[in-house]
Amino acid sequence: MAAPSQPQKSTYDVIVIGAGIQGSFTAYHLAQRHKDTLLLEQFLVPHSRGSSHGQSRIIRSAYPQEYYSRMMPESFRLWQQLEAETGTTLYRQTGLVVLGPPGEPELEACRRSMGVDEVLDAAALAQRFPGFRLQAGQVAVLDSTAGVLFADRALRAAQEVFRRHGGTLRDGEKVLHIEPGATVTVTTTAGVYKAPRLIITAGPWTGAFVEQLGLHLPLQPLRIDVCYWREKQPGSAGLGSVSPCFLTLGLSQAPHGIYGLPSIEYPGLMKVCHHHGSPIDPEKRDQIPPSAPRPDIGVLSSFISTYLPGLETQPAVMETCLYTNTPDGDFILDRHPKFSNIVIGAGFSGHGFKLAPMVGKLLCELSLGEEPSYDMTHFAITRFPGVLGAA
Repeated sequence: MAAPSQPQKSTYDVIVIGAGIQGSFTAYHLAQRHKDTLLLEQFLVPHSRGSSHGQSRIIRSAYPQEYYSRMMPESFRLWQQLEAETGTTLYRQTGLVVLGPPGEPELEACRRSMGVDEVLDAAALAQRFPGFRLQAGQVAVLDSTAGVLFADRALRAAQEVFRRHGGTLRDGEKVLHIEPGATVTVTTTAGVYKAPRLIITAGPWTGAFVEQLGLHLPLQPLRIDVCYWREKQPGSAGLGSVSPCFLTLGLSQAPHGIYGLPSIEYPGLMKVCHHHGSPIDPEKRDQIPPSAPRPDIGVLSSFISTYLPGLETQPAVMETCLYTNTPDGDFILDRHPKFSNIVIGAGFSGHGFKLAPMVGKLLCELSLGEEPSYDMTHFAITRFPGVLGAA
């Protein structure tokens, strides 16, 4: 937040809307490139209204899509760079097991992305990681480089370095209007700002912003239940042991995928979540009554009783998070089709946090008119038909 004594400027090189992890890393890269950058956030930071809060996220090299796995080595290096810049530990290596039926295409793609053939059958997995119980014939691909990112700490670190390099973060300012042009004008509840470049990374609010710019992006905000399950024997799934993170691919009991992290955030509680949720208006996130049906809890309970017998089958703590999904689950990282000085980063579909250093770099490059570091084909706005309406 801008210090009270700091005079409020109105003109910048770049304005970034949305100070979640993607927007904060975008601003971080811009500031390191000596661009006078304004980062706007509608809520007072820190907050839990979007998609970047919480204490932990999985980081992994194993990815079914080659275009993501290709970015992960640099993403790891940038996370390490941020650790060095802030003197803060942001990553804990725990390993990760990808569970699924042998021959499942995405599971095989994960194995290939690792460049190794470390595949464990049910007996080998139980011997190595006693907390897991695979069904007969199922396998696990091991990603030994994977681990846990400390999410809240990482978000603060990116914002800290951004400000250290001269960036301005103004929180508690809701954007009311965007006027495109050679110079973009952004009106908030507290002021009017101008810049030749604008980047929108507003999470579940992105769809509303781009509507006023004539874009109809197929973005669906989802409310996700983030559940923590008590260990029957405390410490069995914690960091004091060898319990890894996990995710599922192609299991009939987990149609949208299930993932889990060892007991970090709450002692004795393992984080296990369904990679799926209910459509929601982000403005009404906190209006869901406690009695509202939660069908994902039944899916998780059944999965836990089968695959994680060391956990109780009812959640001990339940929180919420928002995903903003695209129809294909891939990100949107692109310039506006009509206004090339407006760049959009959206649709991170519940798997973008680990790649935030690379997303920020790519959005920075797009905004500055540079050739992006990676192939952007899979992230183009134009892959969705009929998105451009009347501005």
